[in-house]
Amino acid sequence: MAVARAQPTPLGGVESLLESARERTLALVAPVAEADLNRVHDALMSPLVWDLGHIAAFEDLWLSVRGAGLEPLRPNLMSVYDADETPRARRGDLPYLRASAALEYLSGVRERARGVLQRVPRLPCELVLQHERQHNETMLQTLQLAAPGVYTPDRPVQRGIAAAGTLRVEAGGFVLGATGERFAYDNERPAREIELEAFEIDACPVTNEAYARFVEDGGYDRRDAWSAPGWQWRVRHGVEHPLYWTEDGGVRRFDATVELEPQLPVMHVSWFEADAFARWAGKRLPSEAEWEKAAKLYGTDRGNLDAVDFGPGVAGPFVGDCWEWTASRFGGYPGFRAHPYREYSEVFFEGDYRVLRGGSWATSGRVARRTFRNWDHPQRRQIFAGFRCVRDCE
Repeated sequence: MAVARAQPTPLGGVESLLESARERTLALVAPVAEADLNRVHDALMSPLVWDLGHIAAFEDLWLSVRGAGLEPLRPNLMSVYDADETPRARRGDLPYLRASAALEYLSGVRERARGVLQRVPRLPCELVLQHERQHNETMLQTLQLAAPGVYTPDRPVQRGIAAAGTLRVEAGGFVLGATGERFAYDNERPAREIELEAFEIDACPVTNEAYARFVEDGGYDRRDAWSAPGWQWRVRHGVEHPLYWTEDGGVRRFDATVELEPQLPVMHVSWFEADAFARWAGKRLPSEAEWEKAAKLYGTDRGNLDAVDFGPGVAGPFVGDCWEWTASRFGGYPGFRAHPYREYSEVFFEGDYRVLRGGSWATSGRVARRTFRNWDHPQRRQIFAGFRCVRDCE
C-alpha cells in the first residue's frame, strides 16, 4: 500500500486543504486491521484510534467551538482526547472510541466544520491542518513500532551517493526564527539577529555506512565516547546499535527486514547515540542556531517528505528524509509568547528535551520548514531521527 502524493490544491481555499489532509489520514489507517487500530502497540505510543479521535476533537475545538462559538459535538470526549490531561502512558486505559465510532466522529466533526469555515479566521484553520499532518507522522511511528504483519507499505529501493564533505559557514550574524506573516508555531518566534562563530557542518546527515563504522569500532563499548547520562542509559538498556538494526546487517522497515542501504541517513538513534558518535568522530552536534544558519545558506533542496516513499532518500538535504538532533535544549526564544495555547510549547520548556530540526520522510511538506522546532527526550528512538555533525573552524 502506498499513499498517493498530494495533488495541487485547487482554487477554493482551506476546505480543499482540509480534505486533502483527511484523505491522507484515512489512507494511512485503511489497510490496518480494526483490532490493530484499537490496541496499544507500544507503551510509548497512543492507540491509533486515540489519535483519530484526538484529531477530531482538536478540529472541533478550534473550528466549531472557538472559531464559530458552537458547543462541542461530543462534550464527553473532550477530556478523553486532551493531550495535556492524558499522557500517552495512560491513553490505553481511557474510554476512547473504537475504530468505527472514531471514524464516525471524524466525519461528524468535519461535516459541521464545513458549515462554519467562512466564519473561522485563517489561523485556527492552519493550526488544524498542521496538527492533523503531525499526527499522521506520530501514527507512522506507532506503525513502525508495531509487530510485523500490522502494516505493509511499499518501499522502493533508494539509489545514489550521499553528499560528501563539509560545508563552511562563516562567522557573522543571521536571523534565527520565523519572520513575516506565514504560519509558524509560537516556539519559532520571535525572530532575532544573533552572532555565530565560523564552523563546518557535514554536507549530509550521518549515513548508515558511516554509523556502521562506529559500531564496528566498538563505539557502544567505548566509555570515553559517551556522556555520563548517555552511558548510564546505554548500559541500563543494553543498547548495541540503532533501533531496528538486526545482528546480521539488516534493518526492519515496518513489515519487512531488508538489507541496510549504506547511503541513506542512519535513523532511529537517540540523542545519546548521536552525541556519542560525534565525540567518537572528533566533532560535536550542532546547536540549533548553527543548524538553521547552515540550512538557510545551503538548504535549497528538499529530501523525501509526505510519506511518499515510506523512508528517507539518499542523505543530503537539510529538510526532509530524517529529523536531525541538535545540541540545544528546548526552550522559548527571548521574548517568547505562548500563542494560541501554552500547551503546544511552553509546558515542555522545563524538561530535558533536545531540539530536532529538518523534518523526516513522514513529515508533511506543509509542516517542514527551516525554522520548525521538534523536540523529544534524549533517550527516545521511535522518531525518524538521525543527525549531522559540526567542527569548529580555527
